[in-house]
Amino acid sequence: MSDIIHLGLIGDNIAKSQSPRLHRLAGRQNGRTVVYDSLVPREIGMDFDPLFAHVAQSGFRGVNVTYPYKERAAAKVEIEDPLVRAIGAVNTVIFGTTPPKGYNTDYSGFIAAYRLVRGAAAPGPTLMIGAGGVGKAVAFGLIALGATEIRIVDRDLPKAEALAEALTAAAPGLVTRTGTEAEALANGVTGLINCTPVGMVGYDGTPLAASAMVAAEWAFDAVYTPVDTQFLKDAEVAGLKIISGYELFFGQGVDAWRIFTGLPLDSKQLRADLQTPEE
Repeated sequence: MSDIIHLGLIGDNIAKSQSPRLHRLAGRQNGRTVVYDSLVPREIGMDFDPLFAHVAQSGFRGVNVTYPYKERAAAKVEIEDPLVRAIGAVNTVIFGTTPPKGYNTDYSGFIAAYRLVRGAAAPGPTLMIGAGGVGKAVAFGLIALGATEIRIVDRDLPKAEALAEALTAAAPGLVTRTGTEAEALANGVTGLINCTPVGMVGYDGTPLAASAMVAAEWAFDAVYTPVDTQFLKDAEVAGLKIISGYELFFGQGVDAWRIFTGLPLDSKQLRADLQTPEE
């Protein structure tokens, strides 16, 4: 591996992403220069498919992939892990082989974020809003954490139903419910999860009315720009334990760095460096 490590992020609305800084700081710990490009298809004037093909041939070690391209990326890579194949979405791609290799660190990042706040406590019946790429990873993470009931909401009902089917194939005893309206499935749940872009910079709002949160115990938002989304603000006011999307971001980034480079990382120092304002 050369001293310069070329990485990137493919996604929409990523101007506020901290991924470039995370990987540059990780490189600095190892005396390596990381070139990390933000790759927004519409700004570059290319659709995802030709952009992915171009990047694969342009000297990149690998790329992260975010909304809304994780499922499309999964179709272009070799996925060795059967769990990630079941998820059907990848957020980390390594080039240098044909086809490239795909991984999902959202899954491990969510589990780490959950355990940081809830420890060994089971999730309880959980409402998850959004059945896209990150939603798939989080849902399989819920199974690993011991969930026995997952309610999946998506405006595209067949998408929610397909995810429910994949989950029950992986965990035959799992109870699933699906729908298109979050409030209709919120009654009686312990956990609330937002896996839509609603609430991030450029997508103002919240995917669930504050009045539907009062009986739950915990809430997680995959959005981390901003960290204090309206969804989490409402959950905190309702007395829920809050799991920040920043923790998923940090965990998936640490795991992605390991996959990209195999180089060591002082996670505590990285966290401190990320929280220090740039000069």
